[in-house]
Amino acid sequence: MAKSLVIVESPAKAKTIGKFLGKNYKVVASVGHVRDLPKSKMGIDIDNNYKPYYITIRGKGPVIKELKKEVKKAKKVLLATDPDREGEAISWHLANILSIEEEKCRIEFHEITKEAIKNAVKIPRKINKNLVDAQQARRVLDRLVGYSISPLLWRKIRKGLSAGRVQSVATKIICDREKEIENFIPEEYWSIIVFLTVEDKNESFEAKFYGSVDKKIDLYNKNSVEDILEKLKDGFFIISDIKRKEKKKNPYPPFTTSTLQQEAANRLGFTTKKTMSIAQQLYEGIDIEGEGSVGLITYIRTDSTRVSDEAKKSAKQYIIQNYSSEYIDDEKIYKTKKEAQDAHEAIRPTSIDRNPDKIKTSLKRDQYKLYKLIWERFLASQMKSAVYDTYSLDITNNGLLFKASGAKLVFDGFLKVYSYVKVSDNEIPQVVKGQKLDLKNIEPKQHFTQPPPRFTEASLVKELEEKNIGRPSTYAPIISTILSRGYVERENKSLKPTELGIIVTDLLKTYFPDIVDEHFTADLEEQLDKIEEDKLEWVEVIDTFYKPFSQTLKHAEEEIKKIELVEEETDEICEVCQKNMVIKYGKYGKFLACSAYPECQHTRPFVKKIGVECPLCGGDIVERRSKKGRLFYGCGNFPQCNFMVWNRPISEKCPTCGSLLVKKNRKNDTIIQCSNKECKYKRVEEKV
Repeated sequence: MAKSLVIVESPAKAKTIGKFLGKNYKVVASVGHVRDLPKSKMGIDIDNNYKPYYITIRGKGPVIKELKKEVKKAKKVLLATDPDREGEAISWHLANILSIEEEKCRIEFHEITKEAIKNAVKIPRKINKNLVDAQQARRVLDRLVGYSISPLLWRKIRKGLSAGRVQSVATKIICDREKEIENFIPEEYWSIIVFLTVEDKNESFEAKFYGSVDKKIDLYNKNSVEDILEKLKDGFFIISDIKRKEKKKNPYPPFTTSTLQQEAANRLGFTTKKTMSIAQQLYEGIDIEGEGSVGLITYIRTDSTRVSDEAKKSAKQYIIQNYSSEYIDDEKIYKTKKEAQDAHEAIRPTSIDRNPDKIKTSLKRDQYKLYKLIWERFLASQMKSAVYDTYSLDITNNGLLFKASGAKLVFDGFLKVYSYVKVSDNEIPQVVKGQKLDLKNIEPKQHFTQPPPRFTEASLVKELEEKNIGRPSTYAPIISTILSRGYVERENKSLKPTELGIIVTDLLKTYFPDIVDEHFTADLEEQLDKIEEDKLEWVEVIDTFYKPFSQTLKHAEEEIKKIELVEEETDEICEVCQKNMVIKYGKYGKFLACSAYPECQHTRPFVKKIGVECPLCGGDIVERRSKKGRLFYGCGNFPQCNFMVWNRPISEKCPTCGSLLVKKNRKNDTIIQCSNKECKYKRVEEKV
């Protein structure tokens, strides 16, 4: 008896879905896209309404041959690719290449569970051509930009460079921030903290200088601080006012793609690429002991915080059974952003009963970490707010005002579940209005304003989302692309533009201002959304963009002169001819080459010395990168010497054991600690 054929993208998804559908269905995988634009040429017929020329992706011949064989044997074919533009396009390409009738071949589901799959196969629909057109428009736009500007960069700067409609904007955002940092002029300011005690009580608490009793006073120099300190000598610290109020800390909404990437970066240290890779595994299916292969979370590319009524009901029951009904918040509604497409639910567990700790043994370490984050975030989002009793004190001395505040957690609410938020109590002693306080210590401190921080992957994703640049599915590929092209590099967890990135960005800003303009790019994203909504024709959008762009391209070709990248000479000596080595750029980034080229063609990898000697062999410690791109510090004499540490070493030795000290930068301070794991030496240095 002929079976119904279901085609999905990945083998993992095929395995999970096959288990749910049983013996009357055969589930196979296309292993992603089967057709695409050719890599060797533009592949767009500009004079024929921008018609794309699709070819079979190299290496996919055997897959297509096998799919055609299965289609011939099947009584019905269903295309079950992901429920987004990209997935719809894959289904459309499969329908074309396999000669499948488009009318009722497409099934859609947002979680890979038995119930969702069984329901989906009952209601096949027509392929949504609007979704396909929106994806096709994005692909054509990106190809027109990339395959027009990239060759120009090859001719004017050097081979191997590339430009992209969205990647160039992301690079510009990072370059602009770097210029802000470079041009930043620190401004001096001071603070005064007093440590006060209540009579007959040992504990002290701190209060911060605010100003006079009439107005706030900012302290800009040491003289103004000394004036304040002089005034304090003649007076007493007295409680002049006490304010008490209840304050709520609200739970966070369930995850969208963007917020998941940000939280996974901040809480787990995952890159956006790693987050999406693991999330895809959790969505497609994991072998759970006692259950078999099952999808653990709902679809992972979404901009919505919406949650189904069924999921809310399940969460409510779980909270009552495991905590109590006082934690339930029936009124909790989260607003999705106005510009969001809201096509899919928020990212949540497919079953709240799969507590991460119960299935931990079935998950790999990173799968467990990410699933736990998603599970806790969703459950917490359905719980009541945490409640604090807060109190603020006004403390006066000789007409000067200091302020202190405290808080006590009286109801933990969602914090009962969401372990990623620190529960902080900051209690201060009980006092009454008019009470006199004793001065234990006074600390005036000099500070300097800090420049804006470099972007991290998390903050860049947030920036792209806020500026409406790209869509949930594009954030991770954007960051991967600008890193792999050598326009941006990671420094600790920050993203820093390279010299090459700055040169290319400046050129694009001069000759292609629209391409790197955030508003222009965001407007194009909105037009792609309108194509999906059947409010615009995709050819019209491309034409409106390309006509002025082609003129700009012609002008740039004529105006831009050949840019010679200045070769930076180093103090490294060529072991072949004893000349100095210079830094050059290749396909895989920087390398060292002999300055006597072409007479001497000796090259070697580029390493960045940090001015610290290796404690094992006395060689130079240099910056290196792991296979996954993570920065670490190792001996330049590797493999003869295998010394390495993750945090940057400093030349100072540990005062306790004499080992190398390393530093770890944080937002407001730097931790200096011993590299010897058995030594506990550590100190904190505040940034100035």
